[in-house]
Amino acid sequence: MAFISETLSEHHDTSVFDSSKPDLDGWLQQHAMTTEARRTGRTFVWHEDHRVVAYYTIAAHLVVREGLPRALSRGNPAQIPAVLLARLALDKTLHGQGHGGALLADALHRIVVATQTVAARFVVVDAIDGAAHGFYQHHGFREIPGSMRLVQKVSDIAAAIGL
Repeated sequence: MAFISETLSEHHDTSVFDSSKPDLDGWLQQHAMTTEARRTGRTFVWHEDHRVVAYYTIAAHLVVREGLPRALSRGNPAQIPAVLLARLALDKTLHGQGHGGALLADALHRIVVATQTVAARFVVVDAIDGAAHGFYQHHGFREIPGSMRLVQKVSDIAAAIGL
């Protein structure tokens, strides 16, 4: 099944989006357009006939070197440029079909392309729960001990996708 992928705009219908995670649904429906307008995050959606079926939001970010495991922080400045994968969600009608990995791949590809213009060393994600944490680990993200935060080097992502 192919979905149209584009930047969120007012012509997209978010009203019936239901990921089974009320925080993710409410944020899309109530805050995503404001985030777009303020340029504090960019939300991309998959849609069918303008009905949103999946989305993710990315934003510029800084990682503090002391907050990373030594293997990742060594040789970096005190503040490291990064991209925050702030939100990622699928409508529950798409759960269990492999679309989550495809949505993540869409986001990571877009991030790698962007970092060819604006440098960033890491992609950072704060998992909403244990299932999301496991999902990101499965896709190559490394956990920050004692937190729900995970990171992956942009260079590793670029190598994996051939960019």
